[in-house]
Amino acid sequence: MTAVVPAIRDGRDLLDHDTALFDRLAQAVAREHNVSIDYAERVVDQALAFLATAATTPGDPLGPSAVVDWGWHAFILETHAYADFCERIATRFLHHVPDGAGGASAEPGERTRRTVAAITAAGYRVDHELWMETGDCGPCHEEGNCHASGADGNENTETRRK
Repeated sequence: MTAVVPAIRDGRDLLDHDTALFDRLAQAVAREHNVSIDYAERVVDQALAFLATAATTPGDPLGPSAVVDWGWHAFILETHAYADFCERIATRFLHHVPDGAGGASAEPGERTRRTVAAITAAGYRVDHELWMETGDCGPCHEEGNCHASGADGNENTETRRK
């Protein structure tokens, strides 16, 4: 019997080949963070994979790395496209929760490791370089200070740090 290996997907495929939107998001990331367009495209790809995975993964909230969060921020600013994406992928709006928590990490990087494992399990390609924490990118980007709303869309209010 031959084992079937599932195809690894790219986050950008979640935009249903809307290359204009993908290009706008990448250009916004490149402009805002002074990075190359190739690097910005990688960031947006990982942000899309993260969002799709966060929408369907129960349990503790998942969170992006500081760099992947750039792509999420760019997408949020495209409000209509972002809302449509959320409805199509998650059947609800995926809230960005910048003030953190959702089960404080026992050690630095724990949420990132869980997120990368979940993205891999969901069948998306992981660009590991973009998931390395950088440490001091500001309060929204620090480990544990940014995550997606829970699987039920409640923004994880019961576990948010006070």
